Amino acid sequence: MSDTSQIEKRGFQAEVKQLLHLMIHSLYSNREIFLRELVSNASDACDKLRFEALDNGALFENDSELKIRVSFDKASRTVTISDNGIGMNRDEAIAHLGTIAKSGTKEFFSRLSGDKQADANLIGQFGVGFYSAFIVADKVTVLTRRAGDAADAGVKWECSMAGDEAGEYSVAQYTKAIRGTDIILHLREGEDDLLSGWKLRSIIRKYSDHIVQPIVMQKEEWDQEKAENVVKDEEETVNQANALWTRSKNDISEDDYKAFYKHVSHDYEDPVAWSHAKVEGRHEYTQLLYVPKRAPFDLYDRTPRHGLKLYVRRVFIMDDAEKLLPHYLRFVRGVVDSADLPLNVSREILQESKDVDTIRGGCTKKVLGLLEDLADNRKEDYAAFWTEFGRVLKEGLGEDHANKDKIAGLLRFASTHLDSPEESVSLKDYIGRMKEGQEKIYYVTAESFNAAKNSPHLEVFRKKGIEVLLLSDRIDEWAVGYLPEFEGKQIVSVAKGDLDLGSLEDEAEKKKVEEQAEEFKPLLEKVKTSLGDKVKEVRVTHRLTDSPACLVVDEHEMGANLARLLKAAGQNVPTSAPILEINPEHPVVARLKSEESKFDDWAAVLFDQALLAEGGTLDDPATFIKRMNQLMLDLSK
Repeated sequence: MSDTSQIEKRGFQAEVKQLLHLMIHSLYSNREIFLRELVSNASDACDKLRFEALDNGALFENDSELKIRVSFDKASRTVTISDNGIGMNRDEAIAHLGTIAKSGTKEFFSRLSGDKQADANLIGQFGVGFYSAFIVADKVTVLTRRAGDAADAGVKWECSMAGDEAGEYSVAQYTKAIRGTDIILHLREGEDDLLSGWKLRSIIRKYSDHIVQPIVMQKEEWDQEKAENVVKDEEETVNQANALWTRSKNDISEDDYKAFYKHVSHDYEDPVAWSHAKVEGRHEYTQLLYVPKRAPFDLYDRTPRHGLKLYVRRVFIMDDAEKLLPHYLRFVRGVVDSADLPLNVSREILQESKDVDTIRGGCTKKVLGLLEDLADNRKEDYAAFWTEFGRVLKEGLGEDHANKDKIAGLLRFASTHLDSPEESVSLKDYIGRMKEGQEKIYYVTAESFNAAKNSPHLEVFRKKGIEVLLLSDRIDEWAVGYLPEFEGKQIVSVAKGDLDLGSLEDEAEKKKVEEQAEEFKPLLEKVKTSLGDKVKEVRVTHRLTDSPACLVVDEHEMGANLARLLKAAGQNVPTSAPILEINPEHPVVARLKSEESKFDDWAAVLFDQALLAEGGTLDDPATFIKRMNQLMLDLSK
């Protein structure tokens, strides 16, 4: 019974209404997922009660047999999913049912295309959960009471998506004798096939057979006289009701693994790969880890909920146990069941536990091994994985020193080999194509792929056919700073230090550069005097073949691109003047050698052009334009 004097009406946010409308229509082709999602939520509620009851047994209210009940009523055209789990109080009902507690909502809507199939994948990626009920129901009633609260502290939450009330929901007080949650679906027209025990059982066995709690339904028997199935009072368990990860791998099908992934992740799509292993020895635990096909919308949220489900001896302990994997593997979903941790383990204890460190190390190696297998044997799938999660994986270079080499082997880059933005080149690929006598792996960083591809620093490398990695992701220069070498090959920036190509440069070339350095010494000193403290040094280049000048920094100084990124993020960056390298064979430099009256203007333009070419910004653009115009006018006379 409900107390109508306390009914409160509320409206969904505009984007929630839009999402519900899209979901109802885009996901309808796979409408059976509504039961999977609601049963999965009911299972989570039972898990959470069992965990809270470890400290407070009274929450069981003399009923510790947790189960999920599915029933239907042909007369009222309803399907009901009930659980005797943790339940919700009024505030929790409003928070969990009245809002979509997901970050990235705006980005989600910006990516919708209008294509039903593509949008269905996006919506599944966003997470449907409770709202999937509206795929088959035009009205949903939720009756719930939190374990431990008085019977009259229950809540009735109701929402209709039909008629004038569409997009509104009501919340009222409700007296509920049994703790937990009942979700009553008032079916839409044309959904009558769900009012069948056989149909509901088949959906449960298809999607929810792995659920740990028993899913019960009333038995049905064929009545010869009525020529139909008759519902009996006796109940039967429909699912296997045992923890999937505890079963032998030989007894679990691919479809079972995929169904369980959708339960733990609430994802709409299948995983790209998974690993199931029991670890025995000093520490005993079972791990079932999944790599998703697509990145969740909160992957880059500053306070995301991520991590694995933690069980101790099959008793659920917590969702999102982020300590079980390093932060850069936050996209991994799955379950860890420990035989060693205490049942009363808390997030604080997880931070200190040596057992957890062992589990974390084991899970990390297992995931990286899974990704290596994917990269070696399913290249197309790995390429799709890299597109979704590559940037996150790069974070591991700075976070996980112990596995740095494994992570480095998994990285993919764009390079001058293909000259396309596609990141498909591994460091092993690069080493396999190195020129005879080449000892280093070369890279260039820039703010965009085109800026990297057309960088003047690449000119001598293109001339000699030496491959260079083109790094344009914001994290790249930070990440590569943690990777000084790979398989004995030093990794160096083409824009740092005095370029030494070793045996790739013949003696004649080296001698020529030395002669030019001596010949142009007076000019170099004159340019340095003209530019003053704008430059640290001016020298003859052997990087350039077409451009007149470029800017470089000393080998151990911060790259110009990284300095710009840090400044843009509000960081204090130590300022150091760059080195200007000039190309003695360029006509502009030849002109400069004989210039007297406009020497300072030519020197300033040479510096500003070099600064622009490597992605920098001019301190005084107006003066640069004025100088350029004047010099062009002088040349046209």
